[in-house]
Amino acid sequence: MSFDGGIVEFMTSDMTARMLRLLSLLQTRREWSGADLADRLSVTVRTVRRDIDRLRELGYPVDSARGHAGGYRLTSGSDLPPLLLDDEEAVAIAVALRTTASGLTGIEETSLRALAKLEQVLPRRLRGRAAALQESLAGIT
Repeated sequence: MSFDGGIVEFMTSDMTARMLRLLSLLQTRREWSGADLADRLSVTVRTVRRDIDRLRELGYPVDSARGHAGGYRLTSGSDLPPLLLDDEEAVAIAVALRTTASGLTGIEETSLRALAKLEQVLPRRLRGRAAALQESLAGIT
């Protein structure tokens, strides 16, 4: 049995999208049951378990508890894993970093370095929104 390259590519991109969605869900709530995650992702509970294992292999610290009150949760680990932010969260962080870079003694340079990293991946439309919000805040303070 052979797979067409397009089918394998679709399966891989589908799994990647599902894994990113799973990670995003884990970041939004304290704890999720396997059934809730399966419903949200339109997969089986077994697929959720496999995806959780893949996240763990990638270094994401996911705790799990068995039983009726069990579930999955993202915990803090020894290394900082990549974060998934929605548009509003990304804008809020950019504005906060700009604010600390221009007036919080002791972390100005660190804030600028973090802001440069964020703005490198921030979509143009969000960079504009963050800059406009920062300008409006500058008038208030």
